[in-house]
Amino acid sequence: MDTVRLAATKILYNVATKGAWANVELAQALRQGKFTDLDRKFCTELVYGAVKAGASLDWKIAKYVSRPLSKVDAKLMAVLRVGMYQIFFLDRVPNSAAVNESVELAKKFCGLGESKFVNAVMRAANREPHKSDFPADDSVQSLALRTFHPARIVELFIEEFGSDATKLLAFDNTDPPLCLRVNRLRTTRENILTALKNLGVQAQPSAFAPEGIICRGHGSLDNFQALRHGLCQVQDESSMTAAHLLDPKPGEFVIDSCAAPGGKSTHIAELMGNRGRIVAADIHESKLKHIAQNARRLGITIIEPLAADARSLGKNFPAQADRVLVDAPCSGLGVLRRKADVRWKNLDDLDALPTLQTEILSGASEALKSGGTLVYSTCTILRRENEAVIEKFLASHENFRLVQMKTLLPHVTGTDGFFAAKLIRTN
Repeated sequence: MDTVRLAATKILYNVATKGAWANVELAQALRQGKFTDLDRKFCTELVYGAVKAGASLDWKIAKYVSRPLSKVDAKLMAVLRVGMYQIFFLDRVPNSAAVNESVELAKKFCGLGESKFVNAVMRAANREPHKSDFPADDSVQSLALRTFHPARIVELFIEEFGSDATKLLAFDNTDPPLCLRVNRLRTTRENILTALKNLGVQAQPSAFAPEGIICRGHGSLDNFQALRHGLCQVQDESSMTAAHLLDPKPGEFVIDSCAAPGGKSTHIAELMGNRGRIVAADIHESKLKHIAQNARRLGITIIEPLAADARSLGKNFPAQADRVLVDAPCSGLGVLRRKADVRWKNLDDLDALPTLQTEILSGASEALKSGGTLVYSTCTILRRENEAVIEKFLASHENFRLVQMKTLLPHVTGTDGFFAAKLIRTN
């Protein structure tokens, strides 16, 4: 039994049936299994590739199955997704190997009888690959199939970015690098770059953040001592923009209103020289432990995790904070290359998000003292969640002044998508 394909199949099954996140399931499986670096890369490609292909992969599978896919057992679908992804999207895996390994996998995961079904479906795909060619017309549905996106996201991107939408859709399917934020309370970027290069990692300084490092061509960094000992932190270079825009000073009182898992809170603490006070609030009490764990690992002592709804922070700390960060919950449409399954999650709440974001921004802003700085940020690239929220907020808060807005578009900057607006409370 191929343990790599089996691990990938189990992950896809959990993603499909339990609403699990692919990155979380994959990280856990790779830590528990005894895999070589080559195995880890193959497993990662199978999981992220099949999850990313999503409905487009299922569209191909459906061309070789005589009944609706909704009638196919979930375990069988997981086996087929792993196998068919190899046939159609992994040139380096011989089709014969993909078929044979999938049949053996079906015997183990689904039963002997079901393995015959898998054998028939995959052999048909191997014989007639062009039967499932994606349509080549210019319709939204065709573009969605070819670029591995739901039609609704394609429509949103076309509406927002016009002809540049195709560049954005293509960028979403590129492989994201690992980004690290150096903990300059303990070391320097040059020291971490040297340590990474000594491990054979292709590492370079970020052009967007003075403490950022971009890593490519690396194996597992689970045992990288600098990470384990809190000399650096995994964080995308685009999200480092938030703390720099907030520009906190040593000795100040800062509130991070939607803080879990604590990446931006710890970055703020580092910029403050670990001097002052940071309240790291989050509505999900279960996530507060991650903030505390991150702070301990990085040697930070000024963060106070707090279970609180960001909308009520003004009542908890009326006009007390020097600076407030609102890293608001959002659609996440700026990080689709990094979180493969976000694109296939339910988007029904997309229309309700701007209202929630405005409520959070309004509630958190009341915690800010006169002359204080408020930063609103998201990892989405839709105007309705970004500029429009700021415009609505300013229309009802005359005591705030917009200082700066910053937008990072993935297909332009080569980073995750990011938006931030900096405001000052004038009285």
